[in-house]
This record gives sequence, C-alpha cells and structure tokens, in this order.
Amino acid sequence: MKIALIATEKLPVPSVRGGAIQIYLEAVAPLIAKKYSVTVFSIKDPSLPETETADGVHYVHLDEEHYAESVGKKLRKGNFDLVHVCNRPSWVTYLKKQAPDAVFVLSVHNEMFAYGKISEREGNECIDAVAQIVTVSDYIGQTITSRFPSARSKTKTVYSGVDLKTYHPRWTKKGQQAREDMRNELGLQGKKIVLFVGRLSKVKGPHILLHALPQIIEQHPDVMMVFIGSKWFGDNDLNNYVKHLHTLGAMQKDHVTFIQFVKPKDIPRLYTMSDVFVCSSQWQEPLARVHYEAMAAGLPIITSNRGGNPEVIEEGKNGYVIREFDKPGHYAVLINSLLSSSSKREKLGTYSRTVAENKFGWSRVAENLLSVYETNR
Repeated sequence: MKIALIATEKLPVPSVRGGAIQIYLEAVAPLIAKKYSVTVFSIKDPSLPETETADGVHYVHLDEEHYAESVGKKLRKGNFDLVHVCNRPSWVTYLKKQAPDAVFVLSVHNEMFAYGKISEREGNECIDAVAQIVTVSDYIGQTITSRFPSARSKTKTVYSGVDLKTYHPRWTKKGQQAREDMRNELGLQGKKIVLFVGRLSKVKGPHILLHALPQIIEQHPDVMMVFIGSKWFGDNDLNNYVKHLHTLGAMQKDHVTFIQFVKPKDIPRLYTMSDVFVCSSQWQEPLARVHYEAMAAGLPIITSNRGGNPEVIEEGKNGYVIREFDKPGHYAVLINSLLSSSSKREKLGTYSRTVAENKFGWSRVAENLLSVYETNR
C-alpha cells in the first residue's frame, strides 16, 4: 500500500519547529513505513531540504502559498492507495478529485467541523468523501457528530502518543541523572518544581497559575514554578500578554522561571526535573499532548476540565481534574497537597508512567492507525 500523509500548512515535518500534528506525523510515519510506502507532505523550512528520505519515509516540502494546490498536483502523479489528511476537512473534496481512486482518511485534531470553520455543504461533502475520520479525543469526535450525525459510523478516536524511550522517570538511573543535570544547569537545586509546558497565551491559562502562586508559597517557600514556552511555536518575541506574565512573575521572582521555546528533543529532561505537572487550559482543549509527555516522565498531573483533557486522567490515580478551571485557588489547593507528600507524588507518578506504557506509546498509535488503514483499503 502506498500512503500519503498530508500535514497542515502551519509547520514543517520533521517537527523542527514543534507542533502537535507535526510531532505526531514524524513519530508514526517511520513505524507505518516498516510495512508500507509512506510519503509525508508539509511546508518548506530553511532548515530542511525540499525532499529527503529518512527512516524509510519520503518527505516532500512545498511552498506555504498555494500549499493545498501543490499537494493536489503531487497526489495526481503519485498513484497513492490511501491519503491521510490532517486537520483540514475543507481540503478533502478538492484532494479527492485529484486522487479519485485513493481511499481518504481524515484525522481531526481540533474543532474543525465547528460553525464558522466549515459550512454545512463542505462538511457533508467531506464526510461523504472519506472512509474514516479519526479524532484525537472523544471530545473532538462529539464536536463532529453533534453537528453532522451522518459522521457517527465513520468516526473513531485514536489517541495521540509519546516516545517512551526519550522520557526517563526520576526513579530510573537515567532519570536521576537527567533530573540532577537539569536542576544544576538551571540553578534549581533543592526546589519543588511545578511545571507548565505550552504556548504562553491566555487560552492556556498560565496567568491562572501565577495568581495561584502566593497561596502555594505560603506552604512551600521552596517552590519554583517553571514555564516552558513562547507566544507561538519557535517565536520568542514578547507580546502584551507575555509581558503581563513576566510582570506577574517579577512579583515573585524567586519562585518563577521562564524558559522560552524548547525544541521537542530537549523537552524530556525538563519534565524529569519537575515534581508536578499542571495544564491550566481555559479553552476547550482537544486533548493537549503535554499530558502524554508528563505521563511518560512519571509525573502526577493536574489538569483543567476542558475539552478532551480529562479523558486521560484517572482521578486520584495519575492525577486530578479541576472543574472550576478558572479559579487560581483550586489549583493552589491541589498543588499544595502534592508538594506536601512525596509518597503521593511517587504513587501517582508511577501510575502515570504505567498508563503511558500501556496505552500511549507511538507504537500503539501506529498500530491503531494501521488498523484504520487496513480496514478501509
């Protein structure tokens, strides 16, 4: 089977600039390529050649302008048996015309079937054109089927995943070393570290955590809240919101560390050095991939009751879900509880890693996708 994986026009694959979809494709493509021919299409990047083959995967990088049309031209000539389009339902009808004999699979990573993003006609045409729709969470699936009931028989959740080999929990030999090295590098020896990873945008809620910090400091004067991220993938410029965060952080400067955009390959040690992971999303998050990373690193998780985030949390086993997600005090209570008990952190963190190993390794994701492909070929 000859398979085309179509990334969005936002970021390149390989994921040199991050991006959940790009990380997803870079991880699963080589695993699928062990069995079938795989070509990944994405936009150009100065750091990447126009075409390359790595780990059995052929990568084609196209101009961002008129990207969908360029992909269509490649599909016309490519004789692909199956085309997997990521997160662009509005492209499916056009691309299907370019490769009418191919089976089309659409993966949906955000609320792409919402009013204002796709019309009734486009949505129905897309659903008719695809053999299967795979979603990153049950929540995203429900956003599709609630508006388009005809999609129910075609919609299936395939959760994303994480590279288990690159994350080393602190109780392992590699994890202990990584934890010590990272803390020494950042001057955070002896701190209780609360970690946030994500874009520094209002919808991700880092300001909520900064407002919770004084209540945490009262009980844990050795706390350090570490924020990893920037306003956008790879863009370290400061907008007004990020400046506001820095102003809030300066009020507790001995307890706040900002680390700007980090390449995905450098992320694991930053998780391993931490004690608690918090996702404070305020929007209806599809299901933030940071949860998989935190589980792989063996961290207890505190997350907001938004979108698909709660789907990977077993309450009191690998973490906690905050229902009143916009209230700083609710985060403070749970963070204080975890920082006060190393045994509780260890228990939840150990279970987190077990869940990641059983359900969310990239090999499991690739197996699930292959099942979809082979069922519909």
